[in-house]
Amino acid sequence: MRLNEISDNSGARKAPTRVGRGIGSGKGKTSGRGQKGQKSRAGVAIKGFEGGQMPLDRRLPKRGFKNIFSKRYNAVNVGRLQTAIDGGKLDAKTLITAEALKQAGVIRRVLDGVRLLGKGEISAKISIEAAGASKTAIAAIEKAGGSVALPSAVTNESEN
Repeated sequence: MRLNEISDNSGARKAPTRVGRGIGSGKGKTSGRGQKGQKSRAGVAIKGFEGGQMPLDRRLPKRGFKNIFSKRYNAVNVGRLQTAIDGGKLDAKTLITAEALKQAGVIRRVLDGVRLLGKGEISAKISIEAAGASKTAIAAIEKAGGSVALPSAVTNESEN
């Protein structure tokens, strides 16, 4: 075998259709583009163009805004924590963090933190670190003998 003898397998490369090469080719005259008009020509970009009238997206009123500083939290119920502990996926003796919840499969991805909600029952004594928690969730965990670590609240009062 020599370098000049190497070639693709037959059928590996399909030749492009040659258009505009006579009526007998089947793709002659209009080259498969139909007839006349802007779309039969090259360089057409008319998506969303409405013939010169005001486009629909500009006719409709604008409403609301997107807060670029908003946070997205993973909502986790205390009942879901108990299910993960019972299944052996979470260790109740160690500090439970967002990363530990991800490893256990309780949450899919870590967003801006975990927010605990109070749906369900919890009997395990756990210590958990969360970005936020409802009063019922904190009460349920503390009733079971556990603790919830929340970030320190930022005060807006100026100290004089």
